[in-house]
Amino acid sequence: MSGAVPKVTNLVIDCSDLAAMAAFWGGLLGMKTTEVSDDWLDLEPLGENGPILSFQRVPERKTKKNRLHLDLEVPDVQAAGERAAALGATPATHPLGDPAASFRVWRDPEGNEFCFCRES
Repeated sequence: MSGAVPKVTNLVIDCSDLAAMAAFWGGLLGMKTTEVSDDWLDLEPLGENGPILSFQRVPERKTKKNRLHLDLEVPDVQAAGERAAALGATPATHPLGDPAASFRVWRDPEGNEFCFCRES
C-alpha cells in the first residue's frame, strides 16, 4: 500500500439555507463561522485538531434518513434536547419511554438527524 493515511478535514452537511444552519449548529455547539461563500460555510474545527463542520448549499431537499450523523455527548439528554428545540430542532424519536434515556435522535432545521447521548 502506498501513500499516507488520509486525514478527515471536513464533515460536510448538505443544506439549502447556509445562514439557518450556521445559526443552529453554531449556536448548538458554541462555534463561530470562519468562512462563507455563496454555496459554502465553515464553522470552527470540532475540537482542537478535529475536522471542520461545513455546510454546502444544494438545490434538492433532504428526503431520506441520513447515512451519517453526529453523536453529541451531553450530561443531560433532556436538557440538551430542550436547548436544541429552542434553536429550531425537532425530535425524531420519542424519549424511548424514559425522559432520562441514554440517547435521543433529533433533526436540525433542515431535517438532518443527530443524536444526543448521555456522557459515559
